[in-house]
Amino acid sequence: VQLQASGGGLVQAGGSLRLSCAASEPTLNTYTMGWFRQAPGKEREFVATMRWRSGGTTYYADSVKGRFTISRDDAKNTVYLQMNSLKPEDTAVYYCAAGRGITSTITTPRGYSSWGQGTLVTVSS
Repeated sequence: VQLQASGGGLVQAGGSLRLSCAASEPTLNTYTMGWFRQAPGKEREFVATMRWRSGGTTYYADSVKGRFTISRDDAKNTVYLQMNSLKPEDTAVYYCAAGRGITSTITTPRGYSSWGQGTLVTVSS
Protein backbone atom coordinates (compact mmCIF):
# COMPACT_ATOMS: atom_id res chain seq x y z
CA VAL A 1 0.00 0.00 0.00
CA GLN A 2 1.24 3.51 -0.81
CA LEU A 3 0.67 6.30 1.67
CA GLN A 4 0.57 10.09 1.25
CA ALA A 5 0.71 12.24 4.36
CA SER A 6 -0.36 15.88 4.45
CA GLY A 7 -1.58 18.61 6.75
CA GLY A 8 1.59 19.69 8.49
CA GLY A 9 2.49 23.31 9.05
CA LEU A 10 3.43 26.01 11.51
CA VAL A 11 1.18 26.55 14.52
CA GLN A 12 1.48 28.36 17.81
CA ALA A 13 1.60 26.47 21.07
CA GLY A 14 -1.90 25.57 22.19
CA GLY A 15 -3.14 25.38 18.62
CA SER A 16 -4.44 22.47 16.57
CA LEU A 17 -3.65 20.68 13.35
CA ARG A 18 -5.15 17.69 11.57
CA LEU A 19 -2.87 15.41 9.61
CA SER A 20 -4.21 13.20 6.85
CA CYS A 21 -2.81 9.99 5.39
CA ALA A 22 -4.33 8.85 2.12
CA ALA A 23 -3.84 5.20 1.22
CA SER A 24 -3.72 3.82 -2.31
CA GLU A 25 -6.05 0.96 -1.41
CA PRO A 26 -8.64 0.13 1.24
CA THR A 27 -7.11 -0.41 4.66
CA LEU A 28 -10.21 -1.46 6.61
CA ASN A 29 -9.80 -4.96 8.03
CA THR A 30 -6.43 -5.20 6.32
CA TYR A 31 -3.87 -2.94 7.96
CA THR A 32 -3.06 -1.45 11.29
CA MET A 33 -2.56 2.28 10.64
CA GLY A 34 -0.13 4.25 12.74
CA TRP A 35 1.51 7.62 13.16
CA PHE A 36 5.12 8.15 14.18
CA ARG A 37 7.25 11.26 14.46
CA GLN A 38 10.90 12.13 14.29
CA ALA A 39 12.43 15.29 15.68
CA PRO A 40 15.88 16.50 14.54
CA GLY A 41 18.62 14.40 16.06
CA LYS A 42 16.19 11.94 17.61
CA GLU A 43 14.94 8.50 16.76
CA ARG A 44 11.54 7.92 15.21
CA GLU A 45 8.98 7.51 17.97
CA PHE A 46 5.49 6.10 18.19
CA VAL A 47 2.57 8.52 18.40
CA ALA A 48 -0.69 6.64 17.80
CA THR A 49 -2.11 3.60 16.08
CA MET A 50 -5.41 1.99 15.23
CA ARG A 51 -5.60 -1.78 14.82
CA TRP A 52 -7.44 -3.43 11.94
CA ARG A 53 -8.32 -6.23 14.30
CA SER A 54 -9.97 -5.87 17.68
CA GLY A 55 -12.60 -3.46 16.43
CA GLY A 56 -10.16 -0.70 15.67
CA THR A 57 -8.56 -0.51 19.11
CA THR A 58 -6.41 2.59 19.47
CA TYR A 59 -3.15 3.11 21.31
CA TYR A 60 -1.38 6.37 22.10
CA ALA A 61 2.00 7.41 23.37
CA ASP A 62 1.77 8.79 26.89
CA SER A 63 3.12 12.12 25.67
CA VAL A 64 0.11 12.70 23.40
CA LYS A 65 -2.67 10.90 25.27
CA GLY A 66 -5.65 13.18 25.77
CA ARG A 67 -4.43 15.65 23.14
CA PHE A 68 -4.20 13.61 19.93
CA THR A 69 -6.87 11.44 18.33
CA ILE A 70 -6.43 8.93 15.54
CA SER A 71 -9.38 8.14 13.31
CA ARG A 72 -10.10 6.70 9.89
CA ASP A 73 -12.53 7.29 7.06
CA ASP A 74 -12.65 4.01 5.19
CA ALA A 75 -14.80 5.42 2.41
CA LYS A 76 -11.89 7.73 1.60
CA ASN A 77 -9.09 5.27 2.49
CA THR A 78 -7.76 7.98 4.79
CA VAL A 79 -6.45 8.03 8.34
CA TYR A 80 -6.33 11.21 10.39
CA LEU A 81 -4.40 12.48 13.36
CA GLN A 82 -6.17 15.31 15.13
CA MET A 83 -3.65 17.17 17.26
CA ASN A 84 -4.90 19.61 19.90
CA SER A 85 -3.13 21.61 22.60
CA LEU A 86 0.08 21.41 20.65
CA LYS A 87 3.37 21.99 22.43
CA PRO A 88 6.79 23.01 21.10
CA GLU A 89 8.04 19.50 21.91
CA ASP A 90 5.55 18.13 19.37
CA THR A 91 7.67 19.68 16.62
CA ALA A 92 8.77 16.89 14.29
CA VAL A 93 8.27 15.26 10.92
CA TYR A 94 5.18 13.07 11.22
CA TYR A 95 4.94 9.81 9.29
CA CYS A 96 1.96 7.59 8.70
CA ALA A 97 2.46 3.86 8.36
CA ALA A 98 0.56 0.70 7.52
CA GLY A 99 1.30 -2.81 8.64
CA ARG A 100 0.10 -6.14 9.89
CA GLY A 101 2.36 -6.43 12.89
CA ILE A 102 1.40 -8.39 15.96
CA THR A 103 0.28 -6.48 19.03
CA SER A 104 3.71 -6.41 20.61
CA THR A 105 5.18 -4.59 17.61
CA ILE A 106 2.57 -2.01 16.68
CA THR A 107 4.07 0.72 18.85
CA THR A 108 7.42 0.28 17.12
CA PRO A 109 8.46 0.98 13.52
CA ARG A 110 9.12 -2.73 12.88
CA GLY A 111 5.39 -3.39 13.08
CA TYR A 112 4.86 -1.52 9.80
CA SER A 113 5.80 -2.31 6.23
CA SER A 114 4.64 0.79 4.36
CA TRP A 115 5.47 4.41 5.15
CA GLY A 116 4.36 7.78 3.88
CA GLN A 117 6.83 10.51 3.00
CA GLY A 118 6.35 12.58 6.17
CA THR A 119 4.85 15.97 6.87
CA LEU A 120 6.54 18.63 9.01
CA VAL A 121 4.80 20.02 12.08
CA THR A 122 6.38 23.04 13.74
CA VAL A 123 4.97 24.37 17.00
CA SER A 124 6.22 27.78 18.05
CA SER A 125 6.31 28.92 21.66
